[in-house]
Amino acid sequence: MGKQKKTPIQIDEKEYFFEDLTDEQKAHVNHIADLDRKIASSQFNLEQLEFGKKAFIEALKDIL
Repeated sequence: MGKQKKTPIQIDEKEYFFEDLTDEQKAHVNHIADLDRKIASSQFNLEQLEFGKKAFIEALKDIL
C-alpha cells in the first residue's frame, strides 16, 4: 500500500501532524477551525448589515 500523506498544522511556528494528535487535541483543532469559519461568516454578515443600514439611511434621506 502507498504511504498516506499527513496533514500538517502549525501552532506557534511549530509544525504538527493532525493524524499524530490525540483525540482531545484533534477535537481542539476542529473547534478552532469551526470558530474560524464562524468568525469569517460573521464578518461577512456584518458587512452586509452595515451596507444595508447605510442604504436605508440614504433612502430615508431621499424621502425626507
